[in-house]
Amino acid sequence: MSGLGVQFLCISVRQETQGEDTMQNSTPHPAVLLLGFGEMTSVKYLYCSLILIGYSVIILLNSAVIAVTVLHETLQRPMYIFISAFCINGLYGSTAFFPSVFINLFKEAQTISYGACILQDFAVNTYGGSEMTLLAVMAFDRYVSICHPLRYNSIMSLPTVFRLIGAAWLYPFILVSILVLLTVRLPLCDWVILKIYCDNWSVVRLSCVDTSTNNAYGILCTVAILVVMPILIVISYIAILRVCAKSSKDFQAKALQTCAPHLLAIATYLVDVLFEIFLYRYSPTSLPPALRVFMSIHFLVVPPLLNPLIYGLKIRELRVKINKLLQKQSIPLREPKHP
Repeated sequence: MSGLGVQFLCISVRQETQGEDTMQNSTPHPAVLLLGFGEMTSVKYLYCSLILIGYSVIILLNSAVIAVTVLHETLQRPMYIFISAFCINGLYGSTAFFPSVFINLFKEAQTISYGACILQDFAVNTYGGSEMTLLAVMAFDRYVSICHPLRYNSIMSLPTVFRLIGAAWLYPFILVSILVLLTVRLPLCDWVILKIYCDNWSVVRLSCVDTSTNNAYGILCTVAILVVMPILIVISYIAILRVCAKSSKDFQAKALQTCAPHLLAIATYLVDVLFEIFLYRYSPTSLPPALRVFMSIHFLVVPPLLNPLIYGLKIRELRVKINKLLQKQSIPLREPKHP
């Protein structure tokens, strides 16, 4: 779950057992102060411009992939439907992040209401979890395509595809719902988060009571997403490698071309996980603030930006359809020719 990935996944085993005196200091939920902005507000117009450009590009690229899949029946096949689901998830995750940051840059104090903080926490974590489960489902699709090509259409029927996508979204939704409910029950004694958005572990750390239940469930979620899903992906690719090892070079080249975008998306996700682990486990306060911010938001910005490019550039049929769509949209903008 990249973000979910390690945001609720890197929950420390530290026990925040503070006595009754601390509990009495807990108050009704005021606004949460986000201190991660640091010096960003001094150059807010630069960051606002970057946010607008980045969010606009993410919307354009992901919407283009979704649009060509919906508009062209030839692309309404399992692989392209999975890619579209991946793009929808990218739009969902970036929408949970970009508007909030943009608004906060224009505030004198970068705050967010407790309710909005919890909602952002839920959205960010479900986005991260769905990213991993969709990658696992797409690995299974590649396995069936390469290892059982004659049975592919019967196994990966459209009802099956939509059930797999539904399961890929429902699985992290249930996990994160329980996670957030466990977090909401905690009384908080502090209201300062050292990031530019809310995530689960940052909120849990504000509590003044024992968080062992949250820690234990966080570990369970870690296993459910960052252990189980990669194991399923590895199993799929081991089977693919076995088939490729017995096949011709042409078959191997075709299989690599088919799997390359998926492998690149997995690599991007793994970078996100490494960044999150580094930040949450080692708290690199010695790093420049801008670098810390980039590492903390990498999984919310880079995958939604790169994934449609990876699939759009690597898959020829998708690339051709996107080019045609863009050309059609640009025709009305051309100056009319006069005799």
